[in-house]
Amino acid sequence: MTEPVELDFSIPSVARMYDYYLGGKDHFAADRAAAEQVLRAFPDTRTMARENRAFLGRAVRHMRRAGVEQFLDLGTGLPAAGNVHEVAGEGSRVVYVDNDPVVAVHGRALLENTGAILLQKDVRKPDSVLAEAADLLDFGRPVGVLFIAILHFIGDEDGAHGIVARFRDRMAPGSYLAITHGTWEEAREDDGVDVYKRTNAPISVRTRAEILRFFDGFELVEPGLVDVAHWRPERPAATDRRLWLSAGVGRRL
Repeated sequence: MTEPVELDFSIPSVARMYDYYLGGKDHFAADRAAAEQVLRAFPDTRTMARENRAFLGRAVRHMRRAGVEQFLDLGTGLPAAGNVHEVAGEGSRVVYVDNDPVVAVHGRALLENTGAILLQKDVRKPDSVLAEAADLLDFGRPVGVLFIAILHFIGDEDGAHGIVARFRDRMAPGSYLAITHGTWEEAREDDGVDVYKRTNAPISVRTRAEILRFFDGFELVEPGLVDVAHWRPERPAATDRRLWLSAGVGRRL
């Protein structure tokens, strides 16, 4: 089952803007214009996007080494190099979730014959997501749940912390949660955050303490909640400057 979403390419899509930052080709004029505004305010945005993608791979590999064989990637965005099913490898089960219709079309085409599944669902409706995901994943066994650069697009009015808690409550002990979240504590209206108010998913600014609350019920693995480029890097960080994107992995208690 899919949840129909009206197509309006005049409204910038955060998924297509992210694809633009990564050097992809699945974006439209409105997406490119909004992304360029963000890049003028935050020149490190492309670096942040690449480091975010690299963290995803490191987090999934950590979970695989811990014995996790099934993954739920929430708000996955448009397919790019290093998708979860590619990193997790043979023997894994991967379910992607995104409500963007362009993501659904491109994702399903690229996932054909891979064994991975993409659900067109709204992460803000966790019970709906879980009901369908439960037919594809065994929540009685450890699962890796990924909220990669998606929670700052879910406002407090939508109950962002409650959404993560709903998934947490279905996760067996030994499961893992990975999160990246913008930490623009000092952001101003003219700093680029305002651009996202005109997209399909405005940004919610949260402090480090508020982000740590998402890990209630989890034990943070080392090095804890850190700047995305500094979570167990496999190579030197692309920049010494702070990227304003926090990353962490927690183990379900």
